[in-house]
Amino acid sequence: MDRYSRFLAERTGRMRASEIRELLKLTEGKDVISFAGGLPDPSTFMVDEISRIAVDVVRLHGDKALQYAPTKGVTAFRDTLAKFLTSHGVSVRDYDDIIVTTGSQEALYLVSKVLIDRSDVVIVEEPTYLAALNVFRELESRIEPVEIDDEGMRVDMLEDRLKQLQNEGVRVKLIYVNPTCQNPSGTTMSRDRRRYLLELASRYDFLIIEDDPYGYFTFDGDRVEPLKSIDREGRVVYLGTFSKILAPGLRIGWALGPMEIINVMELAKQSVDLHSSTLSQYIAMEAVKRGVVDATIERARTLYKVKRDVMLEELEQELSKLATWTKPIGGLFVFLTLKHMIDTKKLLPKAIERGVAYVPGAGFFIKRNGSNTMRLNYSYPSITQIREGVRRLAATIKEEIATTHTG
Repeated sequence: MDRYSRFLAERTGRMRASEIRELLKLTEGKDVISFAGGLPDPSTFMVDEISRIAVDVVRLHGDKALQYAPTKGVTAFRDTLAKFLTSHGVSVRDYDDIIVTTGSQEALYLVSKVLIDRSDVVIVEEPTYLAALNVFRELESRIEPVEIDDEGMRVDMLEDRLKQLQNEGVRVKLIYVNPTCQNPSGTTMSRDRRRYLLELASRYDFLIIEDDPYGYFTFDGDRVEPLKSIDREGRVVYLGTFSKILAPGLRIGWALGPMEIINVMELAKQSVDLHSSTLSQYIAMEAVKRGVVDATIERARTLYKVKRDVMLEELEQELSKLATWTKPIGGLFVFLTLKHMIDTKKLLPKAIERGVAYVPGAGFFIKRNGSNTMRLNYSYPSITQIREGVRRLAATIKEEIATTHTG
């Protein structure tokens, strides 16, 4: 790297490797029970149905499915996607448009790129999705965290921060939230807080990026109404993905929002990849039409509820005296906080040696506090692995406490 450092753009110095991606590489090929990634359970993939769809798409629509597509996406797919979103309680209004992206991560990057100038204030939940932090840092924004609790972002603290920034003459342009089954905490913003967040957006004139990859997996109660559906002023850009509800390998996501913003995102996307995979869009379109996506959602929701319950049960049995953790109503994650000040990043190699992996929590915090926290995923490991993995994790923690206290 030193040989070429003089050629690299200054912005590369702000790029950070995804800790989760690096961790997955570290555990690859080893006999390790992984609570690290946010991977769907492969048993939820409807392989036979997707195989038939892929063959049909190439055989019947190959002239289009194997061709270039408009940057915003295949028109028929965008229409199908709008109907799918509407059927799942996401409002698509007359002033809205949809752009298809290569996973929701590209949607997040594009919307951030077109909205954020250097030093613009972006408010996020704390903790928050670390890949979002990496995007905001790369764009040199000023990131302001607001605490969350069991009901999501503390909008009372948000209001105090907004007042303070306004008094300083600082404009807040954007708030990024993952309000339903949040990554990493698993918490869900209450309906009252959602409404109040939108009131604050109107009063202080900012936009909201709503990232919603997990909203289809709520196990307790009905699906929570997205901010996008409560919004009446066109202040929300809604991001979604088929990665969790069909298959991540298709790399199909989207952004739904005011047409003026989507049009500029289209220009930005032209410079990135021209358009997302045409073939994947046709496969996803047919999967929606044939009910495969809805069937996948139901299959995953049923399975993940059982897995969540098993993880919570094992944590209670093994770690109730040593840690606290969130109790998500859905999604893929539990966020654990140790009662002892143990650095979970330093603890990780010992856990991997014992055969279990997790994501240290510090990376989800702005100033990398939260060193005694960790994110645990329950969607990917089997039920047997969840039980054994929690026991291995508990043994690692207990050994560390005993060693530290003895020392």
